[in-house]
Amino acid sequence: MDLIAPFEIPLWAELGAVGLGALQGALFAGGFTERRIDVLGVVLVGIGVALGGSLLRDVLLGEPPVVIYGSWYVLVAALTALLGLLLQRLFVRLDPLIVALDAVTIGLFGAIGASKALALGVPVVPAVFVGAAAAVGGSVLRDVTLNLPVALLHVGSLYAIAAAAGAALLVGLVAAGVPVLPAAVACVVLTTVLRLLAVRFNWSVPEHRAMVLRRRRGTP
Repeated sequence: MDLIAPFEIPLWAELGAVGLGALQGALFAGGFTERRIDVLGVVLVGIGVALGGSLLRDVLLGEPPVVIYGSWYVLVAALTALLGLLLQRLFVRLDPLIVALDAVTIGLFGAIGASKALALGVPVVPAVFVGAAAAVGGSVLRDVTLNLPVALLHVGSLYAIAAAAGAALLVGLVAAGVPVLPAAVACVVLTTVLRLLAVRFNWSVPEHRAMVLRRRRGTP
């Protein structure tokens, strides 16, 4: 038996996530003035952040990518990325805004990804994985495009942990009979809070190199 009845993710919800992702990606890329990224480059990075998570989610689920077959996704992503360029000129310090948008974006994509997986009959553990992958897909594509170290793989990001925690909460709530919408809201809130707290207090999982050195020295 499926955990939840078949449903369609509201278009406004997915477009909202796409818009936030594009805005965050453009603001992030526009901050690298020393790399002389042109307007088209900034817009393309924004589009990549906006659509990367949805594309990865649908590939994992074996579904036709909605960002390709939908009429509005690329348009919304491009227009919102252009808005990000305008905001670059309005604000001097954009780091807090970028971090906040990033946290909310991974929460939204995680909630949408896990919800869609459950609706297609995916078991609970793979559904959490799909949600986490959808959450971080855009940020990975952003870092690869900009030739940066992938934040997901480095100490202090907690991208995957925050995304997986949010997706697991959604799946658990739905399994307990909670409607999808409040479960999705709880997922976004938890993911966002965990990500922001990790940035604020420098939370991280143990560094692999440090663990290897301790084992070689015989220390716990």
